[in-house]
Amino acid sequence: MSEALKENTPKVEKTAKAQKLVGVKGMNDILPPDSARWEWLEGQVRALMARYAYRNVRLPIVEPTALFVRGLGEVTDIVEKEMYSFEDRLNGEQLTLRPEGTAGLVRSVVEHNLLYEGGKRLYYMGPMFRHERPQRGRYRQFHQIGAEVLGFGGPEVDAELILLAHDLWKVLGLKDVRLELNSLGQPAERQAHRAALIAHLEAHSDVLDEEAKRRLHSNPLRILDTKNPAMQSVVEAAPRLLDFLGEASLAHFNAVKAILDANSVAYSINPRLVRGMDYYNLTVFEFITTSLGSQGTICGGGRYDYLIEQVGGKPAPAVGWALGVERVLELIKEQDEALPDLALDVYAIIPETAALSVAMQVLQTLRSCGVSAQMHAGSGEGMGSMKSQFKKADASGARFALVFGAEELAQGLVAVKSLRDGAGAQRTEPLSDVAHWAHTLQSSL
Repeated sequence: MSEALKENTPKVEKTAKAQKLVGVKGMNDILPPDSARWEWLEGQVRALMARYAYRNVRLPIVEPTALFVRGLGEVTDIVEKEMYSFEDRLNGEQLTLRPEGTAGLVRSVVEHNLLYEGGKRLYYMGPMFRHERPQRGRYRQFHQIGAEVLGFGGPEVDAELILLAHDLWKVLGLKDVRLELNSLGQPAERQAHRAALIAHLEAHSDVLDEEAKRRLHSNPLRILDTKNPAMQSVVEAAPRLLDFLGEASLAHFNAVKAILDANSVAYSINPRLVRGMDYYNLTVFEFITTSLGSQGTICGGGRYDYLIEQVGGKPAPAVGWALGVERVLELIKEQDEALPDLALDVYAIIPETAALSVAMQVLQTLRSCGVSAQMHAGSGEGMGSMKSQFKKADASGARFALVFGAEELAQGLVAVKSLRDGAGAQRTEPLSDVAHWAHTLQSSL
């Protein structure tokens, strides 16, 4: 190359290859085909909620940090260790990615005065965030579905929510899910129990681990939930909250149990059952499975009659539950429950680009008739061979291939070839009356 040519040749700077960016650990992408299973589950929940007359609310992901400190309790694990909190750079406001849904829902109910005209039955879906070690069924971004009833204080509403969850397991075809119940009573009853519990634990302080000693005077109920084998005998011998309940609390609990009995819902009483948030009183419950190892609780909730007042509203009773979507889907997978067939209906084979306009017109008509249809897309250098298109049609999971061949099109026809049941069987249908055979096709899916 001449010197003159070298001088006029643009210089290409070599730059380092950009480092590949990946998602935050414990915050997972939900990709096809798994995303279709999420949509199916959400659809089942929406349909069931409608039958129970629950209405959907959509809440912000970011809330004031004070909402969770006040609502959940300063000494809960969530507030002390797990919240993603930050300062708004524009105004210095302390904000938090929501770690659970109930506090935000109650904030919304109070802010918009939703109880002015009476009680409400509500539900929500969405992501929550907790900074903890990711493990099976437990992630830093996880998803909850929650059902909440506000403004009604009777035990029949507690039972209705339990029946709602119980019905959901039947709709989803889940087995090996058991219900555990307890009552936390009212504040005065809990105070009396708390004093007795602290005295019991102090008498066995030599057995307590560091976490239990730290919680002894701030949140002793949580010690009853310990997984430390060395402490189990002490926990088992601890005073039971049920023995401190007064007449009204016992009547409430017995009424819940009576409704469940009348509806043949099996349950067991677990006097050690506590919930992780401070706002619970009276009925608490969990739905548990043995199929997911240590992450066995798939749904939990209870009554929280004092939370509305805690976040600044007029005192009003409330009760609710939340389920972990990832855990429920994992349980469906673990139990090998069959999900609805999510297969594509038809895949369009287009041998020549000249057939594109006709093919796309036919596919639009099919879609308007409720048939799911995917069109083969070329690479920019043609549509590809028939063999490669049929391979993609088969891989798509479609039941039928629509073949827009030149010979068929010249006769005003399209070939319909079965890819699944009776694979290889083929017929032709007229292009002039797509809506008619679309319904025929749909009825054979």
